Amino acid sequence: MPFLQLTLDIASLDPAPFEDALFAAGASAVSLADAADNPILEPKPGELPMWPTVTVTALFQGDANADAILKTLQAQFSPLPSHEFTVLEDRAWEREWLKDFRPMQFGKRLWICPGGMLPPADLLPVAGSPLPVLIQLDPGLAFGTGTHPTTALCLEWLDGADVKDKCVIDYGCGSGILAIAALKLGARDALGTDIDPQALLASRDNAERNGVSAQLRLRTCDFVSDGAAPPAPAPILLANILAGPLAELAPLLAQLVAPGGTIVLSGILKEQAPALAQTYTTWFDMDQPVYRDDWARLVGVRKN
Repeated sequence: MPFLQLTLDIASLDPAPFEDALFAAGASAVSLADAADNPILEPKPGELPMWPTVTVTALFQGDANADAILKTLQAQFSPLPSHEFTVLEDRAWEREWLKDFRPMQFGKRLWICPGGMLPPADLLPVAGSPLPVLIQLDPGLAFGTGTHPTTALCLEWLDGADVKDKCVIDYGCGSGILAIAALKLGARDALGTDIDPQALLASRDNAERNGVSAQLRLRTCDFVSDGAAPPAPAPILLANILAGPLAELAPLLAQLVAPGGTIVLSGILKEQAPALAQTYTTWFDMDQPVYRDDWARLVGVRKN
């Protein structure tokens, strides 16, 4: 069954009244999007920031009356912002995203493969080269599929690191991609933590799909309220979150890295890297940042 889609360009107007009016007019779903190119990279805790200019998109059942919808909206908004109706033909929507995703290589061995895909045969290593390490992972509700530069920087580091038989902590695990990659690359076990229960569910599902669920422990980042003892310091800790939380969490993250162990930090804008690296020099000998696009990765070795 097709859908009727209505798009409204509301500029800087408050989107809340438009959401309410669209649902009252019979919309099945309403979504907001950035009308320009104004990313919200690091909101403060508790903030619900909005873009300076917003596009509101509503989906109606295919037999909805466009004229009746417009009359309902025009009765509340005068003049009604620029708008457009589009008919969306029914498709297998759960598979539509595959058109935009392909297997992605990180380093020499590591591949992230969505939708059960396999890497192109002509890109696989020749005989005598390291065997490819494949991770089956689809885009989902939790952050981390390898498409973002911050995740890519961490995956490339893992591919070149010696993780064999080591314990790895993935702090802010999202989809679990970094913990799963470490396990597939030979880590003995991994701990994934996150503040979002949905992320822990996604990590568990992804670990089961990749056959490493028995080696992955999952818990919230709040080591006090979850009632369990803090985790023991690990030889490797990865934290792909944001610069603000990384700065605030520096003393805690330092405690979670064993002497001589390695910390890998990402989710950091290029201009934030020097100050954050300086913060961590209290506990770590920090390498020079590695950059991709506007993002940075920091790596340090825990001082004895």
